[in-house]
Amino acid sequence: MHNSIFQCNSLSKSYDNNLVVDGVSFEIMPGECLGVIGPNGAGKTTTLRICLGLTLPDAGEVSAFGFKMPKDALQIKSRLGVVSQFDTLDPDFSCAENLQVYGAYFGIDRTTLESRIPELLAFASLSQKADSKPGELSGGMKRRLSLARALINNPALLLLDEPTTGLDPQARHLMWERLSQLVQNGKSILLTTHFMDEAERLCHRIIVLDHGKIIAEGTPRDLLNKHLEPEVIEVFGPGAPELKNKFLATFASRVEVTGESIYFYTSSANKILEELKIYPQLRVMHRPVNLEDLFLKLTGRQIREGS
Repeated sequence: MHNSIFQCNSLSKSYDNNLVVDGVSFEIMPGECLGVIGPNGAGKTTTLRICLGLTLPDAGEVSAFGFKMPKDALQIKSRLGVVSQFDTLDPDFSCAENLQVYGAYFGIDRTTLESRIPELLAFASLSQKADSKPGELSGGMKRRLSLARALINNPALLLLDEPTTGLDPQARHLMWERLSQLVQNGKSILLTTHFMDEAERLCHRIIVLDHGKIIAEGTPRDLLNKHLEPEVIEVFGPGAPELKNKFLATFASRVEVTGESIYFYTSSANKILEELKIYPQLRVMHRPVNLEDLFLKLTGRQIREGS
């Protein structure tokens, strides 16, 4: 087993007596994509800020590449790439200039930058936009430019805070393709996301964070097998919730109701599908369980305010 390149040990952080991060520990291996999922207010962004040395923990420590944060912040940051939730591109510079200026922060020499910038723009599918300013780019293009910029120092580890929020499906898929490529090329990624399909597709391992604590951890497949039945039948339409207490519940291990929808979690879907034929007015969807089901089971269906 490789040694991990990044470690968080027992991180805690409080604001106004409110424990936002509560004893969080994890490590990241070379070439691994680790996903952090959790509802708003779970502590994801604060944890990421501590990892970047932007917020000091009240307790615990962060170490990476044999260095410790914040003491060796410069050595650690020189090997990190960061894509934040909100674009921080310079609107006055072209795409190529954004990369050049950022490269200069890392002290990368001009010759190296001159060869690296075209490669990164090509990787981000932005070769045609080298001279365009961020204001002329679509949301997906800006996000890919932010990713290219984060790669300018050839980092060993990328920290991505909800990198596809606000993008349309095509732009998200292109971003996913690029992130998969990076992992295949040996980069490590720490990814926070609200999209469960993103976590399922990209992450080798997932941490579920809630109320500042890690409440589950494992590969997507292991987590699903451990916490959920294999199949779910979603039924929605007028009268669907009333089916909860009917005979159907006997075939389901677990039943959940939200709004006009009812979810039957089961190992014997066929029996329920057969019984549902007498309700032609209802819409029925039968599918395998996914990370969204896991997320909702572990953290609840109620919407939370805050971030």
